[in-house]
Amino acid sequence: MDMNQYLEVFIEESKEHLQACNEQLLELEKNPEDITIVNEIFRSAHTLKGMSATMGYEDLAKLTHQMENVLDAIRNHKIKFNPEILDVVFLAVDDLEAMVQSIADGGDGKRDVSDVVGKLLLIEKGESPVQAEAELEIAVSVAEPVHAAKSQYDEFEYTVLQQSKEQGFDTFEITVALREDCLLKAARVFMIFEILEKIGEVIKSNPSVDQLEEEQFDHEFTVTIVSKEMKDDIQKKLMKVSEVEKADVFSISLDDLRHYEEEVESVKSTDNEIPANEMVKSVDTANKQEDKKTASSSKHASSKTIRVNIERLDILMNLFEELVIDRGRLEQISRDLNNQELHETVERMSRVTGDLQNIILNMRMVPVETVFNRFPRMVRQLARDLNKKINLEIIGAETELDRTVIDEIGDPLVHLIRNALDHGVETPEVRKTNGKPEEGTVVLKAYHSGNHVFIEIEDDGAGISRDKVLAKALSKGIVTEQAAATMTDNQVYELILASGFSTAEKISDVSGRGVGLDVVKSTIESLGGTISIESRLGQGSIFSIQLPLTLSIISVMLTEIQNEKFAIPLSSIIETAIVNKAEILNAHNQRVIDFRGKVVPLLFLKDIFEVPVVTEDDEFYSVVIVRKGDKMAGLVVDSFIGQQEVVLKSLGNYLTNVFAISGATILGNGQVALIVDCNALIK
Repeated sequence: MDMNQYLEVFIEESKEHLQACNEQLLELEKNPEDITIVNEIFRSAHTLKGMSATMGYEDLAKLTHQMENVLDAIRNHKIKFNPEILDVVFLAVDDLEAMVQSIADGGDGKRDVSDVVGKLLLIEKGESPVQAEAELEIAVSVAEPVHAAKSQYDEFEYTVLQQSKEQGFDTFEITVALREDCLLKAARVFMIFEILEKIGEVIKSNPSVDQLEEEQFDHEFTVTIVSKEMKDDIQKKLMKVSEVEKADVFSISLDDLRHYEEEVESVKSTDNEIPANEMVKSVDTANKQEDKKTASSSKHASSKTIRVNIERLDILMNLFEELVIDRGRLEQISRDLNNQELHETVERMSRVTGDLQNIILNMRMVPVETVFNRFPRMVRQLARDLNKKINLEIIGAETELDRTVIDEIGDPLVHLIRNALDHGVETPEVRKTNGKPEEGTVVLKAYHSGNHVFIEIEDDGAGISRDKVLAKALSKGIVTEQAAATMTDNQVYELILASGFSTAEKISDVSGRGVGLDVVKSTIESLGGTISIESRLGQGSIFSIQLPLTLSIISVMLTEIQNEKFAIPLSSIIETAIVNKAEILNAHNQRVIDFRGKVVPLLFLKDIFEVPVVTEDDEFYSVVIVRKGDKMAGLVVDSFIGQQEVVLKSLGNYLTNVFAISGATILGNGQVALIVDCNALIK
C-alpha cells in the first residue's frame, strides 16, 4: 500500500500528539501523583508509536515504544516520577519532534536515538537518570549499536525466528547492494541466495523472491536469515560475488521485532474496518472499551472538519482580492450610469461579497494558541537555567489572528518572554528580600479590540529604571541630553527597543547583546502593528503589541493631492480636520498646529511625495491626524474622497525601498492609489 497519501495526515497528527505530550508533561510536573495525566501522555505516545510503525519510521516507533514503557512503569507505580525522569522524557520528545520535522521537510525521519533510548531503558529498570547516564556511557563504549528491523514479519515468520533462537540460531538481516552498472541482476540474486542457503535458512526477503527473480528492484534488497555462522564470515562470503557493491549484515533482536510486529498486526486487524483516512490511528488494546468511544466520537468530529492546505486558502484569498477590485469598479460604473436596476444588482452583489469576505477571512484565522503552546516548555527550561521560579499564565489563547500574522509573531514573542524572564523577574532571594513571593509570574494575554488584536506580556518583576535606561542611552548616543530632559516615562522605556541597546551588566546565553528588542519592534511594525511599554519600578512591566486582524484587505481613507490619489489606513487615523492657514504656527523650523491642546507637526504629502502642483493652494488645508504610539502628526492633503475597503498589493521586488509607501491598490475607476505608511512618516 502506498503510504505517501497518508503522509500529510501523519505529520499533522504527530505534531498534535507531541504538543499534547509537552503540555501534559508540564502538567504532570505540577501534579506528580495524578495518574490520569500519565494515562493521557501514554495514550498520545502509544498512538504515535502505532502511526510511526505503520508508516515505516522505525526510529520513531522505537523511541516512542521505550518512552511508553517508562510511562507504563510510572502509571503502574513500578517507578516513582521525579523531575530527573521528566528531563529525560522531554529529551525523548525533543528527538521525536526533530524526527517529525525531518519527515515534514522531506527527509527519512532517521536519527541516532540510542543515547535517549538507553537512558529510558535504564530508568525503566528503576535506576536514577544520573546513574543511568553513567552506566549508559560504559555500555555505549562496549555495546554494538542496535539495528532497527527494515522488514515486517507476520506471525508465522516471527514464530520461526523465535524457535530458531531457542535452538541456538542467530537472526541476521542482510542488506545487499549491487553495482549500478550490473546487467544480470537476477543471476547475481540467484548466486547470493545459493550462498545464503548453504550457511543458514532464508526466512524472508524484501522485495519478495518473485520480484527479485523478475528484477523488480533497484539495486538493493534485504534478506533475513537464521544461521550459526559469525556475521563477519557471512559478509566475506557475500562480497566474493562479483558486482556486489556492499553487504551489510546486522544482528536482529527478537524483542525488537515483537513490539514492531504488534503494531503491524494491530493495523492489519483493523484495516478492513477503518476507512483509509483513519488508518494511521492505532487502537490502545489495554483500553478497548474506552477507545471505542473515543474512536466513534473522533469519527463524528472528523465529519465536521476538514484539513485544507494553506496554499489553497492563499489562492482563494488572491482570487477574492481580484473580486473586491472588480466590485469597486462596478460600484463606480453604477454611480456613473445612474441606472436603478444596475444599482440594485450591484448593491446586492456588494452585500454577498461582504459576507463572502468575512467567511474567507475567518477561514484564514488561526488561534494564537498555536504560537503560545511552545512557551510553557521554554519558560520551564529558561527558569531552570536562570535559577528562578517562574509561573507562566496564558490568557485568551483562543483569540484568532490571520495566518500570515501568526507566522511572523512567534519570534518577537520569544524575545519578549526571554527578556521578561532575564531582566524582569528577579531571583527568589531578591524577591524574598523585597517582600515578594519567591515565584515570579509572567502573564501572556491576547484579546480582540475593534479591528485589532492585542498581545500583552506582563511580569511582576523589577520594572524598568528610567535613570538606568537614560544613562545607557546617553552613553550610546541614542538621545541627546536636551531631548532626554523632555521625554515622558513611556518614551524613555521605548528606548530599550533601539538597536544595540541593552542594560544587561554582562552578556549571557539568554540576553545582553542588544539585538533582540529592536528585531521585535521592526517585525511588529512591518506587520502594521505597534508596541508600547508601561512599567513601574519594583512592581513590573507590561509590553503591549497591537496587530491588525488581517493584512490583505484594509479599510482606508481615500484622499486626493492634485490629480493623484493616496490611501491612508483607518487604523492609523484619529480624525480629519479643516485647518485655516492662519492657524499654522512655526516651531523649530517645523510647521505645527494646536490640536486639542497638543502641538502636532504638519507633514505636506505633496512635498514628501513630490506631486507636481497643477493648481494653487486655497486658504484652507484638509488635514488627516494620524498616530503612532504617543506620537501624532497631521498629514496635509488637498481633499477627502471617503472611506473604502481596498486590497493591499505589494510594490514588488524592484520598489522595496520607496519611502513611506507600504503598497498600492486599484480603485473602482481603474486608477492606482498608493497606500501611505504612517509609521514611517511619523518616525
